Amino acid sequence: MNRPNRTDRPYDVVLFGATGFVGALTAEYLAAHAPRELRWAIAGRDELKLERLRERLPGGRHVPVLRADVSDPAGLRALAEQARVVATTVGPYLTHGEELVAACADTGTDYLDLTGEPEFVDLMYVRHDARARETGARLLHACGFDSVPHDLGAYFTVQQLPEDVPLTVDGFVTADAAFSGGTLASALNQFARGRHMLAAARDRGRHEPRLVGRRVAAPTGAPRFAKEIGAWALPLPTIDPQIVRRSAKALDRYGPDFRYRHYAAVRHLPVAVGGIAAVGAVATAAQLPPARRWLSDRLKPGDGPSAEKRAESWFSVRFVGEGGGRRVFTEVAGGDPGYDETAKMFAEAALSLAFDDLPPTAGQVTTAQAMGDALIERLRAAGITFRVAAKR
Repeated sequence: MNRPNRTDRPYDVVLFGATGFVGALTAEYLAAHAPRELRWAIAGRDELKLERLRERLPGGRHVPVLRADVSDPAGLRALAEQARVVATTVGPYLTHGEELVAACADTGTDYLDLTGEPEFVDLMYVRHDARARETGARLLHACGFDSVPHDLGAYFTVQQLPEDVPLTVDGFVTADAAFSGGTLASALNQFARGRHMLAAARDRGRHEPRLVGRRVAAPTGAPRFAKEIGAWALPLPTIDPQIVRRSAKALDRYGPDFRYRHYAAVRHLPVAVGGIAAVGAVATAAQLPPARRWLSDRLKPGDGPSAEKRAESWFSVRFVGEGGGRRVFTEVAGGDPGYDETAKMFAEAALSLAFDDLPPTAGQVTTAQAMGDALIERLRAAGITFRVAAKR
């Protein structure tokens, strides 16, 4: 691994896809909260839209505009060569993401995205992890609500438990929020590609080094009434447990035998049953192109909830950790998960890579592995709660 400082590059952070829904929120957050010494730029394919965004940013006249398009590999490489960190909101990533990952891996540029697409993450590991390790690039996926609260929440919970003993952690998600067209497009694409996802996961398994002397698992589990939180627990078909498992494989602090399970927490049984039925119906519809197109048309990429709706939204992820005769209850909580808090998490992760004193990592890594305590402290300072609710 060759971890270059890259201070000779003109930008610390380039935000690619800045005019999209979450991209604009991230740009607004950086303009309002980034340190003065940050050298950053906004990038995308439409210069006029970028210039309009710049006009409404606090101090935006000082923010450069860079043109780049996902269909132009040479342009993406030129973009990566100018930055220490590139943060991209351009999805679905399976369709639009690989050329930028390749450019960052090849030029030693740190890369962040907001993907919740397991197939994309697995493919990027197989195709670009080795090159990124050679150049020192850190490739981080799922740096928004997928999967920062869950990854860092499990990491935070493990830190409250004894070392060098078998550990279990269960995460329970509750939220009141809307979602955007981009999120819907990614979800439908994921539901429609079950066999491709399985093939990519198997291929990754053939390339990953085996874990020696330790065991790590993230089983799906089954629906159950969780007495420890007083709610029905429904397994969530998201990328989050996979990210937690990879953090646990990378970090010895998770102990010799670690298990994580990931659930939605629902108070009332009829709501739980309805939720299972709704997910099943959407997954089935996604297999049929006409139905998938009809669902996609309900909410276009670039659309999202109003500021008023976002102001009323919230999330809470409660964790129950056990090991070494101890039991701990922790919580990660905040406001609107899909947009305002995602933009905050994404921006702070980019700033952490650019400025914080972090462990020496490279290749495809997770937020817990690459940033851990530093990112937790940044998010706490930004208003996201990480707390220990109880210990026994």
